Amino acid sequence: MHGVSISVFEEFAYFVIENYKKKEPVIKPPKVKPLTLTQIKAAIFQNFSVKNTTELKKSGAFKMATDGMDDFNLSVKEDWEKLYRKFVGVLPGEENQQGYGCINGINIFNYFKPWQVFALDPKTATRKDIQNAYHKLSKVYHPDISKTGDAAIFDSLTIMYKSISAEA
Repeated sequence: MHGVSISVFEEFAYFVIENYKKKEPVIKPPKVKPLTLTQIKAAIFQNFSVKNTTELKKSGAFKMATDGMDDFNLSVKEDWEKLYRKFVGVLPGEENQQGYGCINGINIFNYFKPWQVFALDPKTATRKDIQNAYHKLSKVYHPDISKTGDAAIFDSLTIMYKSISAEA
């Protein structure tokens, strides 16, 4: 046919058959089952060495730790999650987050984890390391930067910077 041998058409036909609707396998991250309210409460109770919500409300350590926090309602799961984030750690499924407000896998509006946000080791970081990490992020998030600047993110970064630079 028009100067093309039949074997070329056969090879092409086999290629098409072999690759027809062939998709690369997509590796999906395993679904992380969120903690139940009971599990969240148990972790918080353990953190404050109490057995139930009544003891928690009476706990001096809990009162001191939550003094100055926005009001929270212990009948709402979201508020228990806020307490978990603040006093226990990162909720399952919220590791390595991406999107608005997420820096180095941490949503800075949900977690106050300056060492992780600045990608520093608290045991080895020097004042200069902290300052360099802050300046690097400032060059991205300062409100005067037209494309990437964000006042809310920058303010959170500044608070984190001040908190760890005072420690160093």
